[in-house]
Order: sequence, then structure tokens, then C-alpha cells
Amino acid sequence: MLNALSVRNIVLIDQLDLALDGGMTVLTGETGAGKSILLDALTLALGGRGDASLVRSGQESGQVVAVLQLAADHPARAALRNNAIPDDEDIILRRVQFADGRTRSFINDQPVSAALLQRVGSQIVEIHGQHDDRALVDAATHCAALDTFGELGVSVARLRDAWATLTDAQEAVAAQQAEVAAALAAEDYARHTLEELSKIKPQLGEEAELAERRTHLQQIERLVSDVGEIDEILNGPSAPAPALASLMRRLMRKIDGGSTLFQPIVDTIDASLASLDRTSDALEELKREIAYNPAELEDVEERLFALRALARKHQTTCDGLTEVLAKYSADLETLQSGETCLAALEAAQAKALESYRKLAEALSAGRAKAAKALGKAVGFELPYLKLGSATFIVDHQIDTSRIAASGYDQIAFHVQTNPGTAAGPLLKVASGGELSRFLLALKVVLANRSSAPVLIFDEIDTGVGGAVADAIGRRLARLAGKVQVLAVTHAPQVAARAQRHLLIEKQMVKEGTFMRIHVKPLDTPARQEEVARMLAGAQVTDEARAAASKLLSEVE
Repeated sequence: MLNALSVRNIVLIDQLDLALDGGMTVLTGETGAGKSILLDALTLALGGRGDASLVRSGQESGQVVAVLQLAADHPARAALRNNAIPDDEDIILRRVQFADGRTRSFINDQPVSAALLQRVGSQIVEIHGQHDDRALVDAATHCAALDTFGELGVSVARLRDAWATLTDAQEAVAAQQAEVAAALAAEDYARHTLEELSKIKPQLGEEAELAERRTHLQQIERLVSDVGEIDEILNGPSAPAPALASLMRRLMRKIDGGSTLFQPIVDTIDASLASLDRTSDALEELKREIAYNPAELEDVEERLFALRALARKHQTTCDGLTEVLAKYSADLETLQSGETCLAALEAAQAKALESYRKLAEALSAGRAKAAKALGKAVGFELPYLKLGSATFIVDHQIDTSRIAASGYDQIAFHVQTNPGTAAGPLLKVASGGELSRFLLALKVVLANRSSAPVLIFDEIDTGVGGAVADAIGRRLARLAGKVQVLAVTHAPQVAARAQRHLLIEKQMVKEGTFMRIHVKPLDTPARQEEVARMLAGAQVTDEARAAASKLLSEVE
């Protein structure tokens, strides 16, 4: 219930602290006394749209605080816990409105978004007026109201889970279909690339190894050229060894003839020939060490250039070619296994759809049963609200091609105000006075099963006569036995039914300064005087006081 309301600097309210009780409380006062301002302030605390014009003139900001007491299992408490907000015994909603248009929202002194404040507030308090375009007038809420009345929450939750499963399955099928389609579109190129890369078989680090081997072979190639030149000098046609050997033989013949003068030269030539022999041996050893195959250099360069050409083609590095190979291998594997996987996903989707349809059909049947019961229950209330000729209809449309979280059903509350007239949507067909009574009948029927423990009715008795107003008062009083009811009214018959009566009036703070709104709880004599004013009008007569006393005593 709404325990307290505190308002600071909102329009004509400079300071107001209002304590409230359960049951039915009425708020009355002259036209223009400020009843709408008080409701605007409460709406602001519940997360309604802010407006700079709400701030009292000359003030930087205004503030509204609503203190609420909730059952431990109320859904609003779960919303608080889900947002890491302390779940205290009392729920305190606070909204600050600044004169520049900004607002700040708090729940239990924790800053929150206006959206969360509105969501929590709407679960606790419902405000209904003659021309209210929210609450039960909004067709978008009718299905939820019917489900609440029919106690179909478990079935609704199961269907929502089945819909989520079906949605996931549909998304998985769509993703797999796209993947297979993409693989099919690229199949020829993938096969060509895979064949090309499989043929060359790139290896990680191979480019560096080939480049290093190529440099080494190029260095050997240059050495071979130098060794060839040496070999040509030592062993070619102009090689010195044969000439020196021939010279040494001629000189030795001379020595043998007795000429010993040539002996030193022969010894030197002999030493030179020995040195040349050693040089030739060293050369042969060097030739064996630098054994060189020109074909190997060609092979190395051919593979290195081929790897680099493929890397440029696929816009990667030579080492990245292994990833390219893996990718196209996976693409072809996807193509090969994709249809099998797709078939499995389609089977899962079909199973999820079958489960969804069974639950949707069961929920539709439950809603059809609940629709009849709700129509009958509301119809029972209508004569008491002087709508005996009217009919309340729960329009239930089933579209099995509609796959949604809420099922196949479209629910709308229709009414027929008089026999022979066409039935239609509640908001379009019912007049202002009729609409308020239809809404009241609905709230009476839904009170035991609705999660909102506080209902506020803003002048729903406007435009109705005494008998109808009395019927409305009776129904509000009956409703107050189940939830907390606050009613802003101009009807004495409604005011007389309340357990508590608050008078809203304007006061001049100081002569010539400013007006403010004052809310005064009325005791029995003051209440009788206010009901008499409501009966008589501007001037309260003794007859009006007597009528008020009789009206209050009859109610008691």
C-alpha cells in the first residue's frame, strides 16, 4: 500500500506530508483546489514524464517521495533485486524535478533510470481516470489482464520459453543456411585454391629457410667461379707445372753432363713443382668442399618465388598460407557436412515448433475459457453500476500463423452499450461516464488477481447521476476490501463510502504572498460538513447537513 506521500515545491504545493491508510480514502475539494496537482505529483514519483512547469515558481527544483509497503513476494521486489537495489521493508520512490527540465530518480536512495522507476511504480500503483489512455483502456494490456484473471501465468511462461527455444532454433537454421549458401557460392574457387595450395604444401617458417638456403647457394656460386679461375691457371693450357718440369729435365741432363752450376736452380724448380702439387691438392679439396649443383639453386628460387606469389595473391604472408589452406579446407568440409548439420538443425526447429504449437493451442483454449468467465464476471457487475443494458465482450481472435511470445491470440475488450447497437473497442464505444464504470467493474473482478495493490480513481464518477454515483461508491468500497483505493471525487455518494476523507483546499500563506495547497484529514463532523457542501453546492444549508448526516449514517 501507499503509506505516505511527501511533496516539496511542486506547482502550488510548497510543503506537504501526507500519511495514508489501507481501505478506501476519498479526496474531495472545490474545483481547482489542487486535486489534479496532487495526482501529478504522485505520477512524477511513479516515473511519469517530467516537466519543468511542475516546479513551483522561484524554486530551482521540486521533489516527490512516495513510501510504499509491499508483500514479500510482490513482483516489484524481484525487479529491485535484479537491479541490485536494497529490498527494504518499505519501498521509497523519489523523483527530483529541476526547473531546467532535468529529473533524477531514486529507489531506496539508490539512483535509477526513469524507466526503472516507471516500471516499478506501475507494478504498485495504477491510476484510472475517465479518459485514461493507459491501464485497461490500452488494448495492449488486455491479454495480460485476461491471463491474470484466468490464472494462466504458468502456461504463459512455458509458452514464452518454448517461443525462445523456437526462435533460437530458427536463428540457428538461418545461420547454417547462410553458411552453406556461402560455401556453395565459393565452391569452385575454394576447390581451385585448395588444389593449388595442397600441391605446394606450404610449411610454417619455410620462406625464411628457403631465403637462407638461396643466399648460401648464391655465395657458393660466386666461389665456384673463383675456384675455376684458379684451376685454369694451375691446370690449364698455360699451367706452369709442365713448363717447369720440362725445364728441370733439361737442366738435370746438363748436370748429369758435369755442369753443376744449374743444381741450385733445379732444386728451386723441384721445390716449386712440389708446392704446385700441394696447391693442386688443396684446390681439389676445396672443389670437393664446395660441391655445387646449379639445379638446386633453381629449385630453391622457383619454390620461394611460388610461395611469395601465392602469398601476394591471397594478401597474406608465406606463413599465412597455412591458414588460407586450413580455411578453404574447412569451407569444403562445411559444404560437405553442412547439409547434414542443416538437416539436424531443421529437425530441431520442427520439434521446437511442434512443442510451441501444442502449448499455444493449450493456452488459446485456456484463454477462451477465461474470456467467457471474465465476460460473465464483468457482466454481473454492470447492473450494479447502472449499465444493465450493456454487454462486456472479450474479443478473442486466434491466428495460428502468428508465432509470437504471447501465442496465437489477440485479445481486446469490447462493449455494447445498448441492445441493437454495434459492439466495439472499449475506448471507442463507451462514453466518459460509461468508460469509468466499465473500468471499475473490471478492476473489481480483477482485484483478487492483479499485482497492483494500490488503485487510484480520478473523478471516474464525473457525469453520472446520484444512483450511479452510489453504485460506483459501493463498488469502490467493495474493491477497497482487497486493495488500497484512493478516489478523487465530486460525488457525495462516493465520498460517503470511504473509511477516510481528505479535503484538498487552497490557502493564502500570507496576505498578498502566495497560495498553497493544503490537505486536511476530516473527522466525523468536518466530514459531514464537506459531504453537505458536495450535496448543496456553494451555500451549505441545514437541509444539506441533514441529508449528509443521513447519507453517512446509512453507509455506516
